[in-house]
Amino acid sequence: MITQDFSLEDCKAVLAERPLRIGISTRALFDLEEEHEIFLTKGVQTYAALQLERENNLLGKGAGFEVVSRLLQLNENSEKAYVDVILLSRNSPDLSLRAFNSVREYNLGIKRSSFTSGRSLAPFIPAWEIDLFLSNETEDVQGAIFAGTAAAKLGKFPKDNGATSFDEVRIAFDGDAVVFSPESDELYKEKGLEAFLQHEAENASHPMSDGPFGNFLKKLSMLRRIFLQSDGTSKVRIAIVTARNAPAHERVIRTLRAWGTPADEAHFVGASAKAPILQAFGAHIFFDDQEKHVLGAAQVVPAGHVPGPHDPSNPIIPAS
Repeated sequence: MITQDFSLEDCKAVLAERPLRIGISTRALFDLEEEHEIFLTKGVQTYAALQLERENNLLGKGAGFEVVSRLLQLNENSEKAYVDVILLSRNSPDLSLRAFNSVREYNLGIKRSSFTSGRSLAPFIPAWEIDLFLSNETEDVQGAIFAGTAAAKLGKFPKDNGATSFDEVRIAFDGDAVVFSPESDELYKEKGLEAFLQHEAENASHPMSDGPFGNFLKKLSMLRRIFLQSDGTSKVRIAIVTARNAPAHERVIRTLRAWGTPADEAHFVGASAKAPILQAFGAHIFFDDQEKHVLGAAQVVPAGHVPGPHDPSNPIIPAS
């Protein structure tokens, strides 16, 4: 899907017929870390008893709460919903009431769900036609990726959260192996930095192929277009934060241009840490395929790990 030729009315029509659909687990949406620890250490019966005991207690916010809440706020009314969120949980249906009590208290507007009593959520992700899946469960995230769905494993909500309170939703992406294919990263791994830079310079005008988040970015860009204001800003703000730097930056810009998915911000950080940039951007969520970057970012903004081809102990930094 190339969105550069889509008019405003085209974008509205596409998302009115098929909204941007996010699937999120209860533990990614809400803070259930204490309960999960009890599940791991004391078993399912103690966990279930605690959940029933706390059924009417409001759940705290999880790492995925802010981005989901802000996206849902873009819906102008129930009949003009551009964003649809499906709650997915390994809890039993009997334990679903606490989650939906909290959904109601936060006025999130989530109405549909799947509760699987401990079974994998992966088969239900394509069944719900999910565009982005957020979870704390590695198996379910891997299953979503295998099914061709953008997916990320979230950690805990950061204590030092740098997210803004402005009337925007701010989403940041790494480039290679997330938005774009891992092809260039693989070249870097096999032949080194000099060959990588030469390849990117020679192919600067050739758009990269989609990575696992390519289609999600394109659909998100349509949402950005719908909420574009007269001053050129949108309520949906998109940033690329990549370890590339010049001259490898040019291919990123030309690919986004060819796709019709303009980024509001691009940060080519090279070997510098991404966390300070993400905190300054005020990201409500950040996606990266390398655990080093995710762990650093997760100290200051909600961050999701996109399973990819890289060795966690040998991060790719394609920069001179």
